[in-house]
Amino acid sequence: MARAHRGLRARRVRRQVAEINVVPYIDVMLVLLVIFMITAPLLRTGVEIDLPDANASPIANASDTGEPLILSVDNNGEWYLNVGSDPDAPKARDEVQRLASAVLRRTPDRRVFVAGDSAVEYGAIMQAMVTLQISGAPEIGLMSEPAN
Repeated sequence: MARAHRGLRARRVRRQVAEINVVPYIDVMLVLLVIFMITAPLLRTGVEIDLPDANASPIANASDTGEPLILSVDNNGEWYLNVGSDPDAPKARDEVQRLASAVLRRTPDRRVFVAGDSAVEYGAIMQAMVTLQISGAPEIGLMSEPAN
């Protein structure tokens, strides 16, 4: 018996590999990791103030109502509010009052604190507290560093 397909070679059937190429994903993840490592230290916002030391216990349930509204007074008497378009820019009294009023109208149970530098006069802290009270803050807490 003769084979009919004698002149044809037997072909090898190649199976396709059904694997995902993960190298591009690893490259993207490494780039994102580098970007986050570079930008994370830049995201720290806030005003540098030297809080006075006090031997007081933290307020209970402070984290229940979310981020508190903090009015910071630096050693030059400049006011900074941790809300608004630029929390690191000094703000005038009327601007602080306007921003704090808007925030407290939306979230009336939000905690309100004053963080005053230890070199600031007592009168400047009192003016900050009065401004927040006029804005609608029912209670105002004072921030301090824990005593060593």
